[in-house]
Amino acid sequence: MNTNVNADPAELAKFSELAHRWWDTESEFRPLHQINPLRLEWINTLVPISGLEVLDVGCGGGILADSMARKGAKVLGIDLSTKALRVAQLHAMEAQTSGVSYREVSAEALALEKAGQFDVVTCMEMLEHVPDPASVVRACAALVKPGGWVFFSTLNRNPKSFLFAIVGAEYLLNLLPRGTHEFAKMIRPSELAGYCRQVNLDLRHTRGMGYNPLTRRYTLTNNTDVNYLFATQKAL
Repeated sequence: MNTNVNADPAELAKFSELAHRWWDTESEFRPLHQINPLRLEWINTLVPISGLEVLDVGCGGGILADSMARKGAKVLGIDLSTKALRVAQLHAMEAQTSGVSYREVSAEALALEKAGQFDVVTCMEMLEHVPDPASVVRACAALVKPGGWVFFSTLNRNPKSFLFAIVGAEYLLNLLPRGTHEFAKMIRPSELAGYCRQVNLDLRHTRGMGYNPLTRRYTLTNNTDVNYLFATQKAL
């Protein structure tokens, strides 16, 4: 692997091992399938994406990218996991999803090639898995057009998020495979807001995401203690 690429080989290996299960809604990726309609609707309410050029950074098996294409966007999904991208491409063929394509390339490399070419950039559940999240934020800012939108979602770093996202989700409720998240890699909203400010991304909207273990449902909330989403807009 190119040591200049902003990726953790162990993280890539972890998700590659599970790649064939991306589209199994009862697999380890069940939470992603459950939260996808929430985050898709939030994005589409703030920025109706039909007809727009959209980039999904860290697309994995294509759960969000595919659903955005079905909303009428022209979507490019990028990731560094070859296996996950093959699964995404296969699913698009099987589901006959038009308007979505995939490439194995880093956000940083694509930013050198396609700066300012996207109306919307999404980077969901990915920043907490890379060595240098600020570098990804910088690349996302470079890729979006002036006035365009960049959406992030990630995990807060505090005792409550450790309890809920790691102890609860991975060990007690078995919502996620053990080792999915590392506490040290989680990102406080203030830190992510700082990364955004440095690259002229203005924070417009913030939401949290909660899980009810009794109903087994996720909801968008105003509480950003654990999972949270940012909607940012690039300065003109």
